[in-house]
Amino acid sequence: MILVDWQIMDRISRGQIKVEPFEPGLIQPNSLDIRLGDHFVWYVPGDRVIDPYDKESVTAEVEEMNANEVILYPGQFMLAETKEVLSLPDNVVASIEGKSSIARLGIELHQTGGWIDAGFIGSITLEMCNVNQRPVKMYAGMPIGQLVFYTTERAEQPYNLKQDAKYQGQRQATLSRYHENQRFIQ
Repeated sequence: MILVDWQIMDRISRGQIKVEPFEPGLIQPNSLDIRLGDHFVWYVPGDRVIDPYDKESVTAEVEEMNANEVILYPGQFMLAETKEVLSLPDNVVASIEGKSSIARLGIELHQTGGWIDAGFIGSITLEMCNVNQRPVKMYAGMPIGQLVFYTTERAEQPYNLKQDAKYQGQRQATLSRYHENQRFIQ
């Protein structure tokens, strides 16, 4: 079941869902708006191949900055953080969706990593890309996406109890940690 405005507010006010900082005005009929944080990470353009199983190649030739505004150029891929830090109980999951007004500028908010597991605690890393033909300026603190919350049965092993929860507790835009996975190659 998707939570609606009063259910989102109720769960936040009772501490079942935690959002810091929380602004009640960001609650929408079926979602909670989230804002762009001020930490950004991107790969320097080039020909160096990124091997997801090789930490050194994943972390090489990367730039990052903290800023109040950033320009995303056509075709550029950039990781960013949400201003909000989220904490989900073991019976609520969330998905992140872009705001239509931002999408109409050509900004994709996430590539495929739009699912937030029950038990997750941390800021959300956004996987932004500009598919417009023109650069787009974005500002830390601007509403950029929305979280849709779903109730589920209680997870037997929520994300915060998993031994391999690679992104638990993240507080900034975080590069891929795929290299921490067991390698399955035939």
